[in-house]
Amino acid sequence: MNVYIHLEVTVRELDYKLMLAVIASSRGHEVIISDQESIIKGLERKLLTPGIFHTKSLTPGKTKILNNAKILNAGCKITSIDEEGGLVDYGYDRFVKIRYGSKTIGQASAVFTWGPEDFKTLKKNFPNHIKKIHMTGSPRVDLWRPNLLSYWKKKIRILNKPFLLIPSNFGAGLAVQSLYERIKLRKSRGYLDREPELLNELIERESEQFKLIGYFIQAIKHLAHKNKNYLIVLRPHPSESLETWKLLLDGIPNVSVIADDGVSLWIKNAFAILHNGCTTALEASFFKKPIITYSPFKANFSRELANDLGQKVTTLHELSKKVDDIFFKNLKKKKQKKINQPLPKILLKKIFVDEKETASKKIINIWENIDNKDLSKSNNWLLFKLSLKIMKFKRTLHRFIKKDTDRNKNFKFPPFEKDEILLKIDKLRKILKIKNELSCEFLSDRTLLIKRK
Repeated sequence: MNVYIHLEVTVRELDYKLMLAVIASSRGHEVIISDQESIIKGLERKLLTPGIFHTKSLTPGKTKILNNAKILNAGCKITSIDEEGGLVDYGYDRFVKIRYGSKTIGQASAVFTWGPEDFKTLKKNFPNHIKKIHMTGSPRVDLWRPNLLSYWKKKIRILNKPFLLIPSNFGAGLAVQSLYERIKLRKSRGYLDREPELLNELIERESEQFKLIGYFIQAIKHLAHKNKNYLIVLRPHPSESLETWKLLLDGIPNVSVIADDGVSLWIKNAFAILHNGCTTALEASFFKKPIITYSPFKANFSRELANDLGQKVTTLHELSKKVDDIFFKNLKKKKQKKINQPLPKILLKKIFVDEKETASKKIINIWENIDNKDLSKSNNWLLFKLSLKIMKFKRTLHRFIKKDTDRNKNFKFPPFEKDEILLKIDKLRKILKIKNELSCEFLSDRTLLIKRK
């Protein structure tokens, strides 16, 4: 069976999509991980034969519906799990209204959910499509499971001390895209039509986020100058400008701004997480990491569920005391056995974990159940690889003629780092105890083919 996995944001999605690809290819399927444009053009030009097209959302915008139609016309079947997940807020009703529609769910053959809440809400809102909605859990959560945490073991050479991780999720003036570009994108995808009050909310939220950025910079300066025991790692959100953060924190001692690797690696190695409204808090709960929520003012648009997972502080004094307490307790705990803490109850509605089977295997099982002979025809990979080179040349030529700047580069999906990906695939094979040898070929700088040898 051919499986085409759509990758949009590398640091958020790559690791678990590699896991999906490794398991699927070990079972005899041929898997591509690539950007949506490359896959769709390959299908339209009949350079790729029909297969499962696994995408990151079913947002009912015109462009999404049109792209899905192209994929279906090529003979593919569409499956999806929403990457955003609606995880940081209580409830799911509003999220489903924005991120799903009858048309896009109708185009899909299978819809996978993170947990009980999105599963029940989707069934309630789309009763005609109940049979295609499956509570599998998210493959991203597979890599948060205790038996798979060794995947994140990696010596971070650039840091010589314990570190406090601050994952940013502020956006606003830190966003790579301008406010104009973000509003235009939401408008083109139909968000403002489905939720008219979203525009005012977006503007008001931006003002709060600007204020929060100022408070966090002040907090980072306070913590950095107050101690010499630990370092601070600020990790920008994938949509935020790394260079802007570096400029804002320039000259502050013991502070590093780092966007390398998936955030899970940094959570695994941090002694604590400091955040406000970030999905990282959910992941840190699985990693049994101490979480601190810094809420210096009452916000109208706080992400309540994510913030409730942390130990809340409101002043710089409380913050520094809490960080110090956790840091010194952490030093003592290293000599003690770790306590097996249960997951917070508020997560159990959001995230489903089957102790007997990973979400990745559940999804692949469903792919195999909806497979037919048409989805397993052979591809001419050499021809497709050649077409990708031609596409890249045309894009480069177009940028040269239009005099595009670096600002227009794909900041969400940079070119693959080949050696690093091959190491990750080898590590996954060992952790998952996969005996089959796999063939990994980079058909382009953003297209990876994995299949069984």
